[in-house]
Amino acid sequence: MKIGNIEFGQKPVFLAPMEDVTDIGFRLLCKRYGASMVYTEFVSAEALVRSVKSTINKLTISEEERPVGIQIYGRSVEDMVEAAKIVEEAKPDIIDINFGCPVKKVAGKGAGAGMLQNIPLLLNITREVVKAVKLPVTVKTRLGWTQDNIIIPTLAEQLQDCGISALTIHGRTRSQMYTGVADWNPIAEVKRNPRISIPIIGNGDICSPEDTKRAFDEYGVDAVMIGRATFGRPWIFKEIRDYLEGRDPDPIMDTQWKLEVLKEQLRINVERIDEYRGILHTRRHLAATPIFKGIPNFRDTRIAMLRATTVEELTSILERASAEKLSQ
Repeated sequence: MKIGNIEFGQKPVFLAPMEDVTDIGFRLLCKRYGASMVYTEFVSAEALVRSVKSTINKLTISEEERPVGIQIYGRSVEDMVEAAKIVEEAKPDIIDINFGCPVKKVAGKGAGAGMLQNIPLLLNITREVVKAVKLPVTVKTRLGWTQDNIIIPTLAEQLQDCGISALTIHGRTRSQMYTGVADWNPIAEVKRNPRISIPIIGNGDICSPEDTKRAFDEYGVDAVMIGRATFGRPWIFKEIRDYLEGRDPDPIMDTQWKLEVLKEQLRINVERIDEYRGILHTRRHLAATPIFKGIPNFRDTRIAMLRATTVEELTSILERASAEKLSQ
């Protein structure tokens, strides 16, 4: 599978762009353990144009994580075009346009999935961004605004006609947010359309190697994108790759090994930012990781993780939780 001139091989699996999740430390680990492509946290076009420092910082990428995409969102042609030009200077491999974020602070203002209520503007933004940059431009979106308005089969053709190089489809509408079950049938319908020649990437409710294989086998997508199931679990990409390629689970990947991976994520973030913000970037993953699943009364430990303010304190909590897990 190719996007532009980037060759991904067979059955690639991507890390989804997620606010406050896909910082550089996490991306590097996901890449190490088999992610075919990673994305930065999504970036506000308006904030980029205004040179907001915290937003500019999100454009920092590493050679070690390539291929890497930077995703932008906004609600005006001018801001999105200017933002795309700024992003191009950061030298990602792909620029992705977010027409899928359902949260109120984005979609409620007409950006992200909010664009699904203004298709002419959505298409104009896409067309003008593609014209403004030399990098491949891709789009991530949803099935439609509501269950009564599934527009993705038609929208996919329109977006392709705008010149995008690939399309990621999340199998929910905006009104569903992240509730219910993702519907992959409209994604498969887009993929089967003989007019569609660009790669179609499926997204939504991919939580295991088995889910990933089903997405490829039953729905025919060119690639799979994983979001929430990666929280505190960057090794999921190795689990998936081993499964897809017929290898047995790697016995080295026990609880202690996984704990060391999470501690490394903490170290990477602290070294690249500072202790306080590095912990902030990491503790969401630590609180969500499945490696401590089954520990009795783990709620207090999770709260302690979220309140820790030093590496020493947080590491101590992790070690205690790991010892309790191993003693079960």
